[in-house]
Amino acid sequence: MTITKTSSTEGLNYFTTGDGVRVAYRIDGLVDKPVLVLANSIATSMNMWDGQIRELSKNFRVLRYDYRGHGDSDTPDGPYSLDRLGQDVIELLDALQIERVHFLGLSLGGAVAQWLGIYAPERIDRLILSNTSSYLGPAEQWEDLITSVLKPGKLPEFADMFMKNWFPSHMLVSETSLVTSFREMVLATRPQGIAGSWAAIRDMDMRQTAALISSPTLVIAGQNDTVTLPEHSELIAKTVPDARLLILPTVHLSNVEHQTAFLSAVLEFLQVK
Repeated sequence: MTITKTSSTEGLNYFTTGDGVRVAYRIDGLVDKPVLVLANSIATSMNMWDGQIRELSKNFRVLRYDYRGHGDSDTPDGPYSLDRLGQDVIELLDALQIERVHFLGLSLGGAVAQWLGIYAPERIDRLILSNTSSYLGPAEQWEDLITSVLKPGKLPEFADMFMKNWFPSHMLVSETSLVTSFREMVLATRPQGIAGSWAAIRDMDMRQTAALISSPTLVIAGQNDTVTLPEHSELIAKTVPDARLLILPTVHLSNVEHQTAFLSAVLEFLQVK
């Protein structure tokens, strides 16, 4: 059983998972609207979606949350698993007595979204998989990253790496307040949260099981994404039955770099009658 008491501080709400981890979440929008869950990239918080909330909450009751090890959620020892990250979502929905949702996940959030589409299809209406992958192996490449991020004083170096992976060079030359806000999100993330989540990525392989996803699915790729390459999205779109594929001229954070086109595609897909 997963549900414990829910509390609220400064607009944030909390619930405790079955394994004793306090997870932060927030809801925006009217109660009578369909629920849309947003799941973000590794090393960010739910604030990754701040720029899109105003528009999305006009049409949806938007539910955001912080992964374990991220934002205002607790940081248990790792490694984490994709099963556990997916179960955190199911337990959150159970806590809020929400049966079915639309789910939009970017990067790690897209991996969680795929897991939910495979293993909890009864909870998902429409699925959006943005800048993500079903497999990012081989596993060995993650070991050095996991070991390194846990060393004292390494987080600023990794923040630089994330910025280069997430934004085009022209946004990095004279760092804008937007880029700075994302750098600060990385620096506020506990190294164990990053390492634990990288372990989940290291161990995932949904290249075949993604074929079990039955929800209507939109796959969004970044043409210049060097983390989750466009061909990763193309593979997902070929594997998931009847999935749609949209390639935007972006790097990794399509919701930020080309917000208007991103939101237009998301709203059009979710509001199909």
